[in-house]
Amino acid sequence: MVHKMRLVDFAFKAIKEGTKNIEVRLNDEKRQLIKIGDTIEFTNLDTNEVLKVKVVNLHKYGTFKELFDSFPHARLGLKDTDNASIMNAFYTLDEQNKYGALGIEITKIV
Repeated sequence: MVHKMRLVDFAFKAIKEGTKNIEVRLNDEKRQLIKIGDTIEFTNLDTNEVLKVKVVNLHKYGTFKELFDSFPHARLGLKDTDNASIMNAFYTLDEQNKYGALGIEITKIV
């Protein structure tokens, strides 16, 4: 199955360069459809460039903080230590409490 997602420029570039290999998302109904072996097509919001990746693992957590504490920040494309608050800009606290967090481990398709 192929899933389509949009990414801000810095996250897109980090995946393309190979420094970010875990995409962080809310584990909502749409993300619950993602399975290991699926393909994700990321579209850069600034340039419309498309990058294809393969899902190699799924990491489910109750909160974004738990997810962020479980991996080196570079693998998640993060630089700060208080990244859980950043997710509040994308997802409401009600959504976060309802669905939890998902780390989608990926590898680029060449």
